[in-house]
Amino acid sequence: MPGSAHDDFSEVHTHRQIMKKLLEADFFPLASGTDSPRPDPVSGSVDKGKRRILIVDDDANSTHLVKILLERSGPYLVLEENDAANAYQTAHDFKPDVILLDIVMPKIDGGELAIQIEADRELHDTPIIFLTALATHGEAKSGLLIQGHPLVAKPISIPELIDAIEKHLPARAAC
Repeated sequence: MPGSAHDDFSEVHTHRQIMKKLLEADFFPLASGTDSPRPDPVSGSVDKGKRRILIVDDDANSTHLVKILLERSGPYLVLEENDAANAYQTAHDFKPDVILLDIVMPKIDGGELAIQIEADRELHDTPIIFLTALATHGEAKSGLLIQGHPLVAKPISIPELIDAIEKHLPARAAC
């Protein structure tokens, strides 16, 4: 019967099955160079030239899927952090070019984490893009900001996310 706990369980179970199949599938095209060995996330020695993205979200399935899709879509090296309490230190160690930050997380929410990052001398210039189900796709496209930062509405559209990342990545210094 619709709206029952059984239906909710079935939807969650089906969602997990779909996520698992997407993660296991190899039908997404690889961006050039993504079949190369993976680097140490801190030194980045193997993936020179790739833009470093830290994604912080307590949903490990979602972060892993976004990581795979971003790395296969462009010149990105993505590090996942699923524990918001560790995210600040992870950002220090990884030195990302941009941080994708969920808002609603246990222990510490994305807004609090953004304040910590903004107050840090080494990280304060790092662009933050909030990922949230608290806003609609229309609100996100209209330029709505949270704490002065852009947002991408969930469920995440990878093309929209890539557009937001590219728009907010710092310009690279000319070689």
